[in-house]
Amino acid sequence: MVGLYMIKFIHKPNPHETVEFGSASEVAGLLSEEDDSAPEPWIRPTTTPETSWWEYVSSYSLFFPYLWPAKSRRLQVVVVICFVLLIVQRVVNVLVPYQVGVVTNTLSWDKGEIQIPWIQIAVYIFYRWLQGSTGILDSIRSNLWISVSQYSYMELSTAAFEHVHSLGLDFHMNKKMGEVLSALTKGNSINTFLEQVTFQVLPMIFDMAIAVGYFLIAFDAYYALVVAIVTFCYVYVTVRIAQWRAEMRRQMVNASRQENAVNAEWHSLYAQNLMNISQNTVFILGLLITCFIAAYQVSTGQRPVGQFVTLLTYMAQLQTPLTFFGTFFRYIQSAMINAERLLELFRQQPSVQDEPFAVPLENCNGSITFQDVSFSYNSKPALQNLSFHCKPATTTALVGESGGGKSTIFRLLFRFYNAGGRILVDGHDVQDITIASLRKHIGIVPQDTVLFNETLMYNLKYANQAATDEDVYNACKAACIHDKILAFPEGYETKVGDRGLRLSGGEKQRIAIAQTILKNPRIIMLDEATAALDSETEEHIQEALAALSRGRTMLIIAHRLSTIATADNILVLNEGQIVESGTHQELLAKNGKYTSMWNKQIKAQKAAD
Repeated sequence: MVGLYMIKFIHKPNPHETVEFGSASEVAGLLSEEDDSAPEPWIRPTTTPETSWWEYVSSYSLFFPYLWPAKSRRLQVVVVICFVLLIVQRVVNVLVPYQVGVVTNTLSWDKGEIQIPWIQIAVYIFYRWLQGSTGILDSIRSNLWISVSQYSYMELSTAAFEHVHSLGLDFHMNKKMGEVLSALTKGNSINTFLEQVTFQVLPMIFDMAIAVGYFLIAFDAYYALVVAIVTFCYVYVTVRIAQWRAEMRRQMVNASRQENAVNAEWHSLYAQNLMNISQNTVFILGLLITCFIAAYQVSTGQRPVGQFVTLLTYMAQLQTPLTFFGTFFRYIQSAMINAERLLELFRQQPSVQDEPFAVPLENCNGSITFQDVSFSYNSKPALQNLSFHCKPATTTALVGESGGGKSTIFRLLFRFYNAGGRILVDGHDVQDITIASLRKHIGIVPQDTVLFNETLMYNLKYANQAATDEDVYNACKAACIHDKILAFPEGYETKVGDRGLRLSGGEKQRIAIAQTILKNPRIIMLDEATAALDSETEEHIQEALAALSRGRTMLIIAHRLSTIATADNILVLNEGQIVESGTHQELLAKNGKYTSMWNKQIKAQKAAD
C-alpha cells in the first residue's frame, strides 16, 4: 500500500497520462493474508561499502541521467550560460589580485608629485563587483540555475517514485515505510551534491590550478611549488579527516543506545575541531613561506612592491576556496550519506518483470485457468498443485479459513509473483503477457479502500480520467452512492480527508465499486466487497454487482457465505488446496466443509438476532 501513499505524497495524475486503478502498490496493502511468511525486509545499509573512495563516488553516476535537462533545450542553453559565467569568474579571480598590484605600483612610483590612478582604481572596483559569491556574476548564475535545479529534482523524484511502484509485492509488504519515504524525500541530496560539486569543488580545483600556472609564469617556480604543496596537503587532510568524521556520523545516526550516541557525537565533534586546526596550520605555513620569499625579493630589489601585494592578495584569496572546500566536502559527504538510501533503493530490482517475448493483451474475454499452480512464501507452501477454470462471464467465489490461499490466488492472477504451473487468461500464459496490459483488464474492489485527500470527483475519475461527469454519476448510481454524495454539503466536490477518513467504511467501499465500474474491466476481483455494509445497502450493492457482472468474469473472496450463494462456482480452500467445489446447493448437498461453515454462520446470525 506504500505505493498508493507515495502517489498521494507527490503525484496528481496528468490529464494525458494513463492511470490503472488497481495497481500493484494498491493491492499490496489490501491482500495481507500471508504477510507473516514473506521475505526478509529491506533496510538501509549502515556502513560504507567496502570499495575504494573513487568507486564509492562513481556509484552515484546512476543519478546523472536524471539531472541533465535532456527534455528542455532552453534549460540546456541555461546550463551552457552558467558554465560560461563560471569560466569568466575564474578569469576575474586572477584579474583582481593583478589589478591590486597595478594600483600599488602606480601609487609607489616616485614622480615628484602624487597622482591618483583613478582609472586603475575604477577597474579594480569593477573586478571586485564581478567577483565572489556576492558578485554580480555569481548572482546571475545562481538565479539561472534555479530552474535547472528544479527540473533535476522533479526528474529524479519522479524516477524514484516510478521505480518504487515497479518493485515487487515482496518489497512493499516487508518494507519499512519510514525508510522508503525517508529515502525518497532525501533525494534532493543528490541535487545538493551536484550543485556543490559543480559550483564549489570544481571551480576551487580550477582556481588552484590557475594559481599554480599564474605563479609559475608571473613569478617563479618557488611560488607555484608552494601553492601546489599547500593545495595537496589541504585537500589530503580534509578528505582523510572527513572520511573518519563521516563514519562517526553514521555511528551516531545508527546508535541504538544513548551511551553510543553520546560517544559517537563526541568523536564527530573532535574530528571537526581536528580538521579545522589541521587546515589552518597547512595554509598558514604556506603563507609564511610565501611571505618570506616575497619579502626577501622585494627588499633586494628583485621585484616591485606591487607584486608583493599581488602575491599576498592572491594567497589570501585562495584561502576562501580552500576553506569552502573543507566546508563543502563535509556537506557533500552528508548529502551522499543521505542519498545512500535512495541509491540502495534504485538498486532494488523488481522481482516480477515483463519477459523479453511478452506481448500486450489487447482484448480480454475473461477466461481464467489455473493449471497445477504451486507457490510458497519462503519455505511455507501457500498453494499446492491448484487447478480450476473460470469461464467468461461467470462468478467464482473463494471461501475457506484464513491462510487457505485465497489472497494468494488474487496475487498470482494480478502477477505479483511468478508461480509454478501455468496461469492462463484467455488461453495466454500470464508470463507471455505484459504486466501493464494484464492489469488493465482487471479491476479490484478492496476490503479497505484508500482514497486521496481530494474531492470525491477527483478520486472517482482517478480510475478513468477519460470519464465524463455523467459517467461518474451513472457509476455512482449503480454503486448506490449517488444520492448519498448529493446529500453532502459540497456534493461531488466534498473533500474526503486523508485516506478517505471522512467517509464511513461502507461509503468508501461503494466509492471503490464505482471506481471499478468506471474502469470497466473484463475481470473483477472482490475482496470482502460487502463486509462493511449494512443489510439494506448490501442488498442494493448485490443488485449493482449483478448488473456489473453481466459479460464479465467475477472472482470473489468472502467470509459471509450468504453473499456468494448465487455464484456459478464456489471453491473451498484449505491449506492451499481445493477441498470442495460446486454451486451453493451442490456443496450443501455434499455435507462437507462448506456445509459446516454455512451452519456455523447461520447459528451465529441467529444468535446475533
